[in-house]
Amino acid sequence: MYKSLGVILVGALLTFSGCSGDKKVEDKTTVKEDKSAKTIIVGATPVPHSEILEIVKPLLAKEGYTLEIKVFNDYVIPNKVTDSGEIDANFFQHTPYLVEFNKNQGTKLVSVANIHIEPIGIYSKKIKSLSELKDGDSVAIPNDPSNGGRALDVLASAGLIKLKNVELKTKLDIVENPKNLTFTELEAAQLPRVIEDFTLAVINTNYALPAGLNPSSDALALESANSPYANILVVKAGNENSNKTKALLKAVKSDEVKKFIVEKYKGAIVPAF
Repeated sequence: MYKSLGVILVGALLTFSGCSGDKKVEDKTTVKEDKSAKTIIVGATPVPHSEILEIVKPLLAKEGYTLEIKVFNDYVIPNKVTDSGEIDANFFQHTPYLVEFNKNQGTKLVSVANIHIEPIGIYSKKIKSLSELKDGDSVAIPNDPSNGGRALDVLASAGLIKLKNVELKTKLDIVENPKNLTFTELEAAQLPRVIEDFTLAVINTNYALPAGLNPSSDALALESANSPYANILVVKAGNENSNKTKALLKAVKSDEVKKFIVEKYKGAIVPAF
């Protein structure tokens, strides 16, 4: 009898222990799910995007969210991982680039807000004015379709070339080139590093700033303030109205962020909201 009672007690203890273990597993899973629901992961290029997002962090914290910033140094991976769901949003590009990316890559990404404008500029380490350009001088421009066309538009506005009236311009659309300038297309991120190899380099502001180039003081010519190339906050289609997106939008489009952009970049970057 005592032996049977002992077996019953041991069985009861094992059963209780098993239930307790299941409860711990369930608790850990719940905590993990809660943390994921309250963590917003945003991909961004270093300057100014990640700097702006740092200002967003405490604003989201007040709403109960943790902002995790993933820094990328290219324009492809952040879109890929947003589309795959590895991150919640990205902040580095403008609408023409996004449209072309979706078309070529089959991604389903959408813009949810215009945040700021970064005027693309013409820079040089060899001349101090565009009037110093000589016949046959070299020019480096971004190799992606949207920024390459944008660079050519800036060169045209500066009176250096004339272009066909087409939507996405390439160097093949140059119809007048009085200085016989030669054009080389390179990855946008490389341009600040090779600026000394060319007479001119047309560089996006988010790559110019980390290289110590200030658009307002160093550019020989700048894109117009009327530029349609506002930098945007991007999410995967279907996530436009998620709680995370709503919280992120509220924080990014706050007065605190607008003030930071104005005071930090002193006209090199302009708020677009």
